[in-house]
Amino acid sequence: MAERVDFDRYIDDYNELLHERTQFFSPQEDYFARYKVDIVAERVSRPVSAVLEYGCGIGRNIPFLQAAFPGAMVTGTDIAVESVARARADHPGAVFAIEGRSADALGRFDLIFVAGVFHHVPAEQRQNVATILRDRLAERGDVFVFEHNPYNPVTRRIVNDCPYDADAVLLRPREMARLLAGTGLTVVESGFCLFVPPALGRLVKIERYLRRLPLGGQYWIRARREVDRRVG
Repeated sequence: MAERVDFDRYIDDYNELLHERTQFFSPQEDYFARYKVDIVAERVSRPVSAVLEYGCGIGRNIPFLQAAFPGAMVTGTDIAVESVARARADHPGAVFAIEGRSADALGRFDLIFVAGVFHHVPAEQRQNVATILRDRLAERGDVFVFEHNPYNPVTRRIVNDCPYDADAVLLRPREMARLLAGTGLTVVESGFCLFVPPALGRLVKIERYLRRLPLGGQYWIRARREVDRRVG
């Protein structure tokens, strides 16, 4: 088993490492953050007052979540202490907390965004993480999980060559869906994404029609916490 990656070691060069490994697809490393948040925003029609990014790292996704849900309080949590400190300094309009310390007291959220987290979680801890996500969702709240597609050979090569993916064990979509469903969440929809570089603008527009093809660089799963109708 690979040693758990300490993301605090990559605070200063995370974006540069990401750019080195993905510039063939897009020269702008923030493209991937905006792209994923757009997928979420297109599918959430109910009012959102509280958003959580679980595993926020240095906060690359935070400004896009703030822009997509301007009326919501956006919160980020992570286990990497120094990364959270950097995120807090760079994004003073959001709230940040450390997992395992103060994060459990944050309350519930209408929307939880999780991008590239589960493949770093040891297999024996993944169900527990999925349960944490369920417990933090408000009734009728949605969690969107984005993960690398293990069926895509380019994705696998990027992961194998990336130093902060040294502990990565990729999950198949069905495995990820089972983890969420195993907590009692309802899997609403899913899809593959990141098929076409943004330079091919016209083709990017047809990606929504390709989401059933297991060829994209990543996949996403949307799950919901239904209303608890049990009488106590």
